[in-house]
Amino acid sequence: MPIDPAVAVGAVLPARELSWTSSDVLLYHLALGATGDELRYVYERDLRVLPTFAVVASTLGVFEPPSLKMPGVDVDLVRALHGREELVVHEPLPVTGRTNATSRIVEVQDKGNAAVVVVETSTAYFTLRNSIFLRGEGGFGGTRGTPTRVPVPDREPDAELLCPTWPQQALFYRLCGDRNPLHVDPDFAAAAGFPRPILHGLCTYGVVAKAVVDAMLDGDPSRLTSYSARFAGVVFPGETLRVRVWREDEQIVLTATVVERDDAPALGDTTITVH
Repeated sequence: MPIDPAVAVGAVLPARELSWTSSDVLLYHLALGATGDELRYVYERDLRVLPTFAVVASTLGVFEPPSLKMPGVDVDLVRALHGREELVVHEPLPVTGRTNATSRIVEVQDKGNAAVVVVETSTAYFTLRNSIFLRGEGGFGGTRGTPTRVPVPDREPDAELLCPTWPQQALFYRLCGDRNPLHVDPDFAAAAGFPRPILHGLCTYGVVAKAVVDAMLDGDPSRLTSYSARFAGVVFPGETLRVRVWREDEQIVLTATVVERDDAPALGDTTITVH
């Protein structure tokens, strides 16, 4: 059986030591689209680290496609999509850092025609919850999981941000360690049901976070303390994201859609907590 919840849930994955330098941070920011007009992201002098760098901290230096072989889980990568990402920041990430990471499978959800495997990774700086959507792997009689719907305020957004991506962006972003062929190989993308390679969901996640930090948080990444988003649709490299933002006390609610495809959903049920 590709998924055995009795074995998977609670399974502890191998511990890792994570380390990074300013070069890793600069590469990540460039992969999100930072430019020479934004020295705080592209110049080591007074460099500020976007908190979403956490999502690549554990993949730096990885040169192989990700594996979906874990205790109780053995699934072909072509069936997998990123379902949701949740980040909680414990303290701002330094420009150069080292920390230990522990990971475990905290939940396996049965969506009927699909399954979702939730992996939690904890470090001194951050905690991540990564939900992996596995098509065709449901129907084993498990629970569907807790709904994560986030209602959008019934008013006009406080801001609307346009975030262009560029055709080569997935090629840059994969250098941060996500070598999934879905983002570069047309044949693999076709086998997964897409007309061409798609942009990494976590690249979209980072692009949107950067836009919100720049436009709503005075360009101060340290003000972002948590960030949760559901990947509601795909983005193709070169498309433009329309980010609608509502400020609700210490929380930001937002949606991200694709301009060129009649505002097709990209991110939904998305919240950012700030201070």
